Amino acid sequence: MRSVDPMEGYRPSRRRSMMRRKEMPLWQELPLLLVVAFCLAVLIRTFLVQAFYIPSGSMQKTLELKDRVLVNKVVYDMRDPLRGEIVVFRGTDNWAPEVTEPVSNAFVSKLGRTIGDLVGVSRPGERDFIKRVIGLPGDKVACCDDQGRITVNGVPIDESYIADGFNSDLSQPVIAGQCTSRKFAEVTVPAGQMFVMGDHRAVSQDARCQGPVPIENVIGRAFVIVWPSDRFTSLKVPDVWEQFAEEHPTAAAGPPGPQPRQDPQVAGNLLAVLLTAALSARSGMSFVTRRRRLRA
Repeated sequence: MRSVDPMEGYRPSRRRSMMRRKEMPLWQELPLLLVVAFCLAVLIRTFLVQAFYIPSGSMQKTLELKDRVLVNKVVYDMRDPLRGEIVVFRGTDNWAPEVTEPVSNAFVSKLGRTIGDLVGVSRPGERDFIKRVIGLPGDKVACCDDQGRITVNGVPIDESYIADGFNSDLSQPVIAGQCTSRKFAEVTVPAGQMFVMGDHRAVSQDARCQGPVPIENVIGRAFVIVWPSDRFTSLKVPDVWEQFAEEHPTAAAGPPGPQPRQDPQVAGNLLAVLLTAALSARSGMSFVTRRRRLRA
């Protein structure tokens, strides 16, 4: 009588076979995870947060040359900018580029700039500027009072964030199209626009001589310095502007600024998609780790 092998006739289940066929080696999964991470970086850069490189000294000492800041691109879909906030925006045709350094046209340099732009770590474009919001629609902005301070709606502002020696000269004559003088005639900010200035008034080319900027041109709010690491700090609204907002919650006159440019629900849905993708990528990485442990 023939003995029966206990394993004879054993067949793995169909589900287990399918799982075995779906497994990929690490050298195939790793590039896939890198592609997912790259796509997430592009989506985050496009809709949520972007890193910006500071190419000039117009915001010293708040922002130094070559600092990198993170910019919240969602906040102004919910509301308009506030006085005292530092914003990144696209200048109008009246705004001359602050930095016009030559760039290499070599293939490797172009490729690096393209990838950097996609993930949000490249240099800003010639029309991208970073300044502080001074006036909102309807505000009357001028300089100077008897102590050399700017005034907003007749109220002098003590700008402690302007370092000694970084303010423009009171003795310089007012020249059209130039911001060399601290003095400028009263400007009533038009509806839907904002009046912005750099913290280094001696070198900043801003709304004093180049005119207000449409609020719809704002890219986002700079909220933290992330590099160099020893300069890591949040970019808060100065106390003087918070106090001004409490005492003067609305502009002097004029209609409100433009309505939000994007439905907040869209941003919420996008965030949910990104979180889901991130969790999926994390699960994939955990799966790879488990397989490596099991194979060890």
